[in-house]
Amino acid sequence: MGCGRVGASLAQEIESRGHSVAVVDQNPDAFRRLPADFGGQKVTGIGFDRDTLVQAGIDDTYAFAAVSDGDNSNVLAARVARETFGVENVVARIYDPKRAEIYQRLGIPTVATVRWTSDQVLRRMLPLGATDEYRDPSGQVRLAQVDYHRGWTGLSARRIEAATGARVAFLTRYTDGIIADPTTVLQENDVLHVLMRADDAARVERTLTHAPADEKDA
Repeated sequence: MGCGRVGASLAQEIESRGHSVAVVDQNPDAFRRLPADFGGQKVTGIGFDRDTLVQAGIDDTYAFAAVSDGDNSNVLAARVARETFGVENVVARIYDPKRAEIYQRLGIPTVATVRWTSDQVLRRMLPLGATDEYRDPSGQVRLAQVDYHRGWTGLSARRIEAATGARVAFLTRYTDGIIADPTTVLQENDVLHVLMRADDAARVERTLTHAPADEKDA
């Protein structure tokens, strides 16, 4: 739902991967953002209207993304797709980060546009501690990118996990993603991504943003 810049780009990307796509927007002029060779369905209507969704093929849909420019419309559409039509894979774009947290805890996966953008800009300016990349629907488990003191460079994932109680999920090394095992060593300029309980986040951040007590690897 939504054929703005994000929706049009998303539709093209999904189609390029061999999937069938239907795009819903209440403004027919919005479909001009799609390329002339776009093969998906274009449905003019309100994205949370049941008849419109049925016309778009919601009864045989694997996933639904609500990416219009309205928070309320996106959440309502995502809820209708999930609760009325049983679509399991839904996501809603939300501009208000406080709302996004609430809906995430209610089991509606969200992308908080403003928060994500500001976090990415700030991360290039200042150490932030931890930035969420994913939270499970209960809000109890976080996958986060975590800044770390340079003293952790050269230490293994095993050592990091023992000190923090978190799990090293993966590293981003230049442009490559690396799945960490216990012997994987953190190198200079690596981006560290960890899985942790939400209740432990403050402690994990505090541990990693300070030098380790013993910089010799175990």
